Amino acid sequence: MVKRASLLIATSNLGKLREIREVLADVDVALTTLDEWGELPEAVEDGATFEANARKKALHYARLTGLRTLADDSGLEVDALGGQPGVISARFAGPAQDSSANNAKLIADLQGVPAAERSARFRCVIAIADPGEVRAVASGVLKGEIIDQPRGACGFGYDPYFLLPELGRTTAELDPAYKNRISHRGLALQAIRPRLIALLASD
Repeated sequence: MVKRASLLIATSNLGKLREIREVLADVDVALTTLDEWGELPEAVEDGATFEANARKKALHYARLTGLRTLADDSGLEVDALGGQPGVISARFAGPAQDSSANNAKLIADLQGVPAAERSARFRCVIAIADPGEVRAVASGVLKGEIIDQPRGACGFGYDPYFLLPELGRTTAELDPAYKNRISHRGLALQAIRPRLIALLASD
């Protein structure tokens, strides 16, 4: 009997984990999570770019567990803030990684900035690594703008404040299945999916 290949998803963020599971649901691989490995030293995400952090995280957990690992780094880039919060999106308001505090800081920093100048994008970079090397990298971008009042009960993080003007909805107002098709993470996952399938076939 051929043993089914495993893929470690290197995130403890339940929202991210749910999106990744949904997009990779029909790939013949056993998905495992960090929670199943108990206490592991956290990866130090001190890279200057999303790609650098995704690569570091994937390699870190692949080496610790011996498993092929998928890791992402993603965040919000706001043009009026010079691209911030960028790679510090999860800890924009401090190390506690508090979404409410991050959103409050975002809106405070944009006080007085007119709607026409609130262009922004969600960016995601995903890396897949074996214990010795990074095997694949892909990225995705979703463009929108920031609004002052939160809308929607789906999603997580900055989603309630991220408006898609062409749809007239925030990403927190989208059906999850639809969001997974158009989101920055969904696009990055779709881009890396054939690379993952090719790696599994070559094992």
